[in-house]
Amino acid sequence: MLGIKRHKVERLDFIVAGAQKSGTTALHYFLKKHPQIALPDRQEMHFFDDDAIFSRPVDYDLLHRHFRSIGRQATPKKSGLAKPFGVAGEVTPSYLYWKPAMERIWNYNRQIKLVILLRNPIDRAFAHWNMQRFKDREPLGFLDALKEEPRRIAQPLTIESRRFAYVDRGFYSSQLDRVFKFFPREQVHIVKFEDFRDRKQETLDGIFEFLGVKSLRRIRDKDRNIVPYERTMTPEERKYLSEVFSAEITKLEQMLGWDCSDWKGRGG
Repeated sequence: MLGIKRHKVERLDFIVAGAQKSGTTALHYFLKKHPQIALPDRQEMHFFDDDAIFSRPVDYDLLHRHFRSIGRQATPKKSGLAKPFGVAGEVTPSYLYWKPAMERIWNYNRQIKLVILLRNPIDRAFAHWNMQRFKDREPLGFLDALKEEPRRIAQPLTIESRRFAYVDRGFYSSQLDRVFKFFPREQVHIVKFEDFRDRKQETLDGIFEFLGVKSLRRIRDKDRNIVPYERTMTPEERKYLSEVFSAEITKLEQMLGWDCSDWKGRGG
């Protein structure tokens, strides 16, 4: 049997880059359970969306130092290359939304693989607002917050202002345009949140295959700390957002070849 030699992480192989409130915390849990996947010592690194880091020559060791060493087979194959035993990656969902992030990731590693989860933007917006309420960051009711959003995010985007981008984060097509400006489609694996929720094993198998690691069977789903909802969305609120996102959902269907009829209905 070939031995495994440990090496310091010098380049990430993949990033889960979005979208917020679309199942990335759950996916992080399953990635962390995989013996061939190295994740950093905290869930979201926020490296490529940190403007201060990129305001000077970039020290990527600030990223890599958070990873344990990763294995490669010590004995080369006939090709002369060591066979990878594992991959390293991180999960920061705001990279999809933060405009400079994709170019920064491309400059870092043009061969990197991206995993992106997308959720019904109507439900995503409500979950985002609910999280802000739970953290005592949002004094406004949901509809008031939606109507106040354009003013809140009109200034140059900051960490503070992006907390209130309930609607803006849901325009996925323009965010994906930025992704595909830098990365070919074969390096990007896009997952529908509702598929991940309802067909977890099948969806995970597809993600693991994309990352080049073995599938895992019988992974126990962890009871994660789910932010409790203070209430459900009202029909008025859903109708308001359905009108906001109607054209965007249709555009996304055409872009990805998806059937998003469930997004246009009562949601999920």
